[in-house]
Amino acid sequence: MTAELVARGACAALAGRDPSQLARTAQAYPGVPTVLFDAYDPGSCARAVTDASAFLGGLDAVVVAFGSVAFGTAGEVGDEVAEHLMAVNHLAPVAFFRAALGILKPGSVIAAVTGVVAERPQPGMADYSASKAALSAWLAAVRREVRGAGVRVLEIRPGHLETGFAARPVAGTAPPLPSGGDPREVAVAVADALAAGSTLLRSDAAGLAVVERRAR
Repeated sequence: MTAELVARGACAALAGRDPSQLARTAQAYPGVPTVLFDAYDPGSCARAVTDASAFLGGLDAVVVAFGSVAFGTAGEVGDEVAEHLMAVNHLAPVAFFRAALGILKPGSVIAAVTGVVAERPQPGMADYSASKAALSAWLAAVRREVRGAGVRVLEIRPGHLETGFAARPVAGTAPPLPSGGDPREVAVAVADALAAGSTLLRSDAAGLAVVERRAR
């Protein structure tokens, strides 16, 4: 997603939790600033936003595209894993956005990846689905709150993508999954949605990214 936005002329800042990996990623974008955060520390999420704003001289968009997944029935996934999922997938993005809403100007946008499970929770992924649905609900409510301030909210709700994400669960093992979509196509669609002022990006029955002006 960063590559697509930078290719379109965006001035970006990268945020991550692993200093070494963040530095390696930044090598592809000379001059792009980096900021560290820990999803378990909401204060660090907020600082990442304010630090990025200071580096860039302001922000037009804050895009959150990180998360964590776990597999297993509701009886198999313990409370500790469920708490982890809610912290990483809901509370950390919200901390980013709370900080952003205090500094964004009219015409700016906040955007987050939730996924199809936010609207169609799946068996064997109850707690993961719940954490993404919580973020989706928060975005929907905040969209109405900030409309008068001229700030847009984009929810990115794709289906399964071939990113390797499902192969790195914090608990359990992924069930057999159909072939996923191309994340590069979704990145292009996200950039289109940001430029067009859309509020929802979803996948259609064929798995293709569809940009919609209004969120459902």
